[in-house]
Amino acid sequence: MLTLLLVSFALFSGLLMTRLFSKFHLPDVTAYLVAGVLIGPCVLGRLGLPGLGFTTFGQVESLSMISDVALGFIAFAIGHEFRLSALKQTGKQATIIGILQALITTAIVDLALVSLHFLRPDLISLPVALTLGAIAAATAPAATLMVVRQYKAKGPVTDVLLPVVALDDAVGLIVFAVSFGVAQSMQAGDVNAAALIVEPIAEVCLSLLLGGVTGVLLTYAERYFNSHRNRNALIVGSVILTVALSQLKFDVGPFTFGFSSLLVCMMLGTVFCNLCPLSEDLMLQADRWSGPVLTLFFVLSGSALQFDVFADPSVVLIGVVYIISRSVGKYLGARWSSTLAHNPETVRKYLGITLLPQAGVALGMCTTAARVLGAEGSLIRNIILFSVLVYELIGPSLTKMALTKAGDIQEKSEEAKQRRSRRLKEVHKQVPPSFDR
Repeated sequence: MLTLLLVSFALFSGLLMTRLFSKFHLPDVTAYLVAGVLIGPCVLGRLGLPGLGFTTFGQVESLSMISDVALGFIAFAIGHEFRLSALKQTGKQATIIGILQALITTAIVDLALVSLHFLRPDLISLPVALTLGAIAAATAPAATLMVVRQYKAKGPVTDVLLPVVALDDAVGLIVFAVSFGVAQSMQAGDVNAAALIVEPIAEVCLSLLLGGVTGVLLTYAERYFNSHRNRNALIVGSVILTVALSQLKFDVGPFTFGFSSLLVCMMLGTVFCNLCPLSEDLMLQADRWSGPVLTLFFVLSGSALQFDVFADPSVVLIGVVYIISRSVGKYLGARWSSTLAHNPETVRKYLGITLLPQAGVALGMCTTAARVLGAEGSLIRNIILFSVLVYELIGPSLTKMALTKAGDIQEKSEEAKQRRSRRLKEVHKQVPPSFDR
């Protein structure tokens, strides 16, 4: 019962917060995150009222299954952006930008944090600096996709943005593997460097293979169902099954292999949208079903943010350097790489701003660092928690601002908004004839 109360309270809190934030023209995803913070253990949860907010971070963690499924649907939707007809126009450009901006961001963050190490060696070590530089490459596809959907963004920046965000996961995993392997070798000389490099690369390849196989099976199974209801159930079941399979791990000799649920579900969506002629309509149906799940995902993400990281001055100092250098890296990396790819000026100017949000993949990387590097790993985790708190709260608004200035989001005029408001009020005042009797 308590779990159901928490789920319903989280959902209603997110929805109510959007009504308040709409008055300030802020994205819904920001409203969900703030609602999560308010009902989380750091605010309302401190009152200790069962069912009215999360009293512990353990309660938030107990609903992680919802977050896993939501990320699966997000990745599935992003996979739709890899339709071959669209990739003929933006595929080469997105690949160049996706790889180069990630590498440039890592290099700039490494430079800033390594410089900080030589200035204050007691504050940050070289292994921590290199690991943070690798984590900086990752972005947050969930927040970006929500902003694009809410405002129905369409244009040159959006066309490049979604494939680039998807590629960030694959590039980030490989960059993290190399940098983290070097960091571990610096900390202890007996690290299995081969495993550190082979395992992440194998994770990317195995994830794409599993996603491709499940995509083919989904396309084949879809032929045996005719109604939208049954086909929608088939897609939802396939995404949930794919998320479950992606959590498997197995050992082969000295290596431990696993999957990335984001890459698996992204590949599932890519294969499905290219093989199934009805994929456009069917994916719209799945998007409607997944709406409440995505709302819960962002509310839970807000509830999981820990404000106690502000209590450590060293975390705040390193976090500020990390945030500034990563923001500069994303902006310059996107600008330089989009110039190299011969993108229009709007893409060069605004794409980097839309790549600032950071969450899920980065948190997974810092969890690995915290488990392996001991005290230094805990420092990395706290710094990433600090940066995620900042990026998630302001990142969606910056994404909206950039897409609006680029012309991908068409803001409604005040007159049009007032007309729509008047129409809604008139509809609500009308009473159906059956209620008059």
